Amino acid sequence: MNATALATRLLTERPRPRGIAGWRHAHWLAVGTVCLGAFLGQLTAGITALVLPALGQHFRADFAAVEWVALAYLLVLVALLAPVGRLSDLVGRKTMYLGGFAVFALASLGAGFAGSLAALVACRAVQAVGGAMMQANSVALVARGVPGHAMRRALGIQAAAQGLGLALGPGLGGLLVEHASWRWVFWINVPIGLFGILAGWFLLPRTRAEAWAPRVGGDGRFDLAGLLLLTGATTALLLALSTASGLPLPAWAAAGLLLVAVLLALGLVRQERRAARPILAPGLVNTPGVRPGLAVALIGYLLLFCPLVLGPVLLTGAGVPVLRAGLVITLLPAAFALAATVGGGLLPRAWSDVTRCRFGAGVAGAGLLLLALLPVGVATVAVPLLVAGYGLGLLLPANNALVMRAIPAECSAVGGGMVNMARSLGTALGTALPVLGVHLAGAASGGRTVLLTLAAVAVLAVVLARPTARRPGPGAG
Repeated sequence: MNATALATRLLTERPRPRGIAGWRHAHWLAVGTVCLGAFLGQLTAGITALVLPALGQHFRADFAAVEWVALAYLLVLVALLAPVGRLSDLVGRKTMYLGGFAVFALASLGAGFAGSLAALVACRAVQAVGGAMMQANSVALVARGVPGHAMRRALGIQAAAQGLGLALGPGLGGLLVEHASWRWVFWINVPIGLFGILAGWFLLPRTRAEAWAPRVGGDGRFDLAGLLLLTGATTALLLALSTASGLPLPAWAAAGLLLVAVLLALGLVRQERRAARPILAPGLVNTPGVRPGLAVALIGYLLLFCPLVLGPVLLTGAGVPVLRAGLVITLLPAAFALAATVGGGLLPRAWSDVTRCRFGAGVAGAGLLLLALLPVGVATVAVPLLVAGYGLGLLLPANNALVMRAIPAECSAVGGGMVNMARSLGTALGTALPVLGVHLAGAASGGRTVLLTLAAVAVLAVVLARPTARRPGPGAG
């Protein structure tokens, strides 16, 4: 078999077996497969954050150097989500999603065998390529693979899988580091990735009937300039933000990076208006309700990750043991996962997704306000975290459903990529903001200021939530 025939075979999506495709509940099998990728991504995020001290000891490196194990992944992921989404609309979402599992698993295998910190960082960057291939397609596969009436519930289940992975990550990472080795933190992804490939091959519907053939010119030309501008802008922005969490850059360099990010972003806007097939599809962003929906997605993950980073600092500073502090913090993603799956059933069935968004943002804001005002202790932190997690579990699935209903089916992967890009930017801000507050004003005062700011940002999400045009989300065969 020559290279062309092999490429054609690999890029031709196979339909599901007839017995599966003909089952009236087959779309839930596809949702379960997508949830596996969502779980894997957040599990890796939770585990990696915990293993950084062990990596510093093993490689005899300071925290600023070891932080690149996390930072490299985040930089590549944010830069690639929207471009990979655009490419997935051309190649096929199932093909790219399964390829993401393969790349992620291979990079995880290499990360576990890494003999130097530089090699580990490089493997993490490749791992982020696989993560982008999965994340850019996850929302689209769910939104276009289930009937319209089931979209919010399906997106809620996907969000719950993310919350479950986030909740299990720190505990599992601690067990692996303590009883095995830091290398198993990465090797554990390999069997999960292989299982994801098999499950996706049989359970995901075909999203493109014929093999994709790249075009040299015309409307099929890929927007390379847009990709480079987007990569540069997001990299400069995240490097500037990372100075708040210990990256050794002087103040003038951080200011220069912010200026570069702004200039490249302006260049990106101009490029996207001129490109035949733009990376970010300005027409999608300008669709009524999509722009505020992306802002709400960013805010939602900012509200989720800030307490995850800030909570352990506040609890351990108040004398709470590390293990107990970790268990308390897991209440936030656990409540998020529970609310995303069954929490909406406690609300009136007549409520629209907009109403659910506003209610969820209000509840999350109330929980964060309580967290800011109450004295630090196990019970006084646990209850507000449960409240905030419940609100976010209502907010994000309903908001994602609103955004995806407004996006045409043929652009669903790039739309899903933009949703996930907004989520990743919210995650980055949620990681940097607490550290900045603590550095400027100390743990107690700075933490309280950050939490009060988050409560105010939750009010902004209430204001931004608004209706979008409804588009059908038909199931696929």
